[in-house]
Amino acid sequence: MRILLPPSEGKTPAPKGDPVRLEELHFPGLTGPRRQVLEALAQVSGSEGALGHLGVGASLADEVARNTRLHSEPAAPAHTVYSGVLYDALGYRSMTATQKRKADDAVVVVSGLWGAIGFADRIPAYRLSMSVALPGLGRLASFWKPLLEQALAAAVQDELVVDCRSSTYAAAWAPPAGQAVAVNVFQETDGKRTVVSHFAKHTRGELARHLLTRRGKAPQTPAQLLKAAQEQSGTHGWSAELVPGTGRKPAALNLILR
Repeated sequence: MRILLPPSEGKTPAPKGDPVRLEELHFPGLTGPRRQVLEALAQVSGSEGALGHLGVGASLADEVARNTRLHSEPAAPAHTVYSGVLYDALGYRSMTATQKRKADDAVVVVSGLWGAIGFADRIPAYRLSMSVALPGLGRLASFWKPLLEQALAAAVQDELVVDCRSSTYAAAWAPPAGQAVAVNVFQETDGKRTVVSHFAKHTRGELARHLLTRRGKAPQTPAQLLKAAQEQSGTHGWSAELVPGTGRKPAALNLILR
């Protein structure tokens, strides 16, 4: 089983430590493209219109300035750098050593800066969304798509892929439809379903934690994933349903909050 996560918008900088070593990150075939994105990001982040180009406000000026020195900034495991609603619900720090090893093996974070990384890969804090277009590279989702197709398709092989990414990051790579399940979260009131971003992130984090901490074998089929999700229906107050996939479209696990 592989769990695909988006990065968090907010990130916790490492207080100290060695800088990132690109050659040590998972998916070494992406090392060259990562250097290209780092260089383009540093150029944009040091320009006069950096905030507007990156789509952020003045309160994040320090984070944008950090983008210009990522080669020398302290790095830490991705699971400590990424923070926010989804990662708080996943709760890596409170896992046992065995569960942490399972998370390190199973979780892949799809990123606008790195393309894709493992959960224990050491990275610095940065500010960059997959929706941004960088000079010479274009929109990052389009830039990474053919590169991730090669790198990730080989990595997942015949494993079940549990896709907890938002649409912005899902655009960068589509797992093979026959072995992937997209996780959707809805809030239902009076029979009407709506998508609420905050609850969607939190619920995907809860699901990821359950899959990484439950006993027994990891789900290997969409039906087994549905059964695993239903194990937590009473704890988290969701109901789960599975929408079968087609030849070109993956199955969908819908978690409904009432």
